[in-house]
Amino acid sequence: MPVRYRVVHRTEYQYAAEVSASYSQLRMLPRDAPRQRCISAGVVVDPRPDHQREHVDYFGNRVEHVAIQHRHRRLHLTTSSVVEVDEAAGALPLLGDRSWEEVRDSVGVVPGPDAVAAVHFALDSALVRSGPDFAAYAQPSFTPGRSIVEAVCELTSRIHADFEFAPGETKTDTTPEEALKERHGVCQDFAHVGVACLRSLGLPARYVSGYMETDPPPGREKLVGADVSHAWFSVLMPGAGWLDVDPTNDQVVGGRYIVTAYGRDYQDIAPVSGVIYTRGYTKSLRVTVDVTALPAGAA
Repeated sequence: MPVRYRVVHRTEYQYAAEVSASYSQLRMLPRDAPRQRCISAGVVVDPRPDHQREHVDYFGNRVEHVAIQHRHRRLHLTTSSVVEVDEAAGALPLLGDRSWEEVRDSVGVVPGPDAVAAVHFALDSALVRSGPDFAAYAQPSFTPGRSIVEAVCELTSRIHADFEFAPGETKTDTTPEEALKERHGVCQDFAHVGVACLRSLGLPARYVSGYMETDPPPGREKLVGADVSHAWFSVLMPGAGWLDVDPTNDQVVGGRYIVTAYGRDYQDIAPVSGVIYTRGYTKSLRVTVDVTALPAGAA
């Protein structure tokens, strides 16, 4: 049975000096995805923008363009969405018993709509590059002939166990190599390490951004990272779909997750990117996210 969620994402910038103009791209609106449907979504910008429009990027993500061409000292962005998610979203893909070698060897060979994505997400990207260190870290989980689902789930559990969740210790440009060496970080770092491990074995993997339910039902544990935007990774099994896993919480992504964007790494799908024209700097940045399950029948 599907569940509807209301998502409110607030981002507040305060600048140290007056900004003469700012241009932003926002990837904060939930997209339609398998087992997920965006019912409504909108962006409120303060101060009022001179230009605002939306388009869909190469990966099928919703991108809001905002241009403010008059002077301002602050920028407030608020997105509000209602999303319907199938509670069975955490079901494992069909054909999940295929060995990981079979999946690797099918990249670029199996025809169909996944063929281009299979090759595209197996290649290096700006922030995530494959390498022997990632292959060596992944190898204990990817023993010969092991099923792709078992291998990926064990890798997810190992990242969860081996890496410390440490907000503030890393930045958005921290590399997976640094995260692997230091063994700490946040959801973005854990997702990047997972993607790097899979690509280093020749498997197509993507970085996923989104949200999680912040106010769980009675008796259900609150998940780590739930009060801000979240990130995880997924592996493509040509002909069977994507398997999404969350190393921050050591679980297969399920019905409490909402997808905003897919990309090769964080740089492709940063929630906010752009430029400002000023002699100052960003004095403060505050981000809050609220995800609330709606009563049955609510709009």
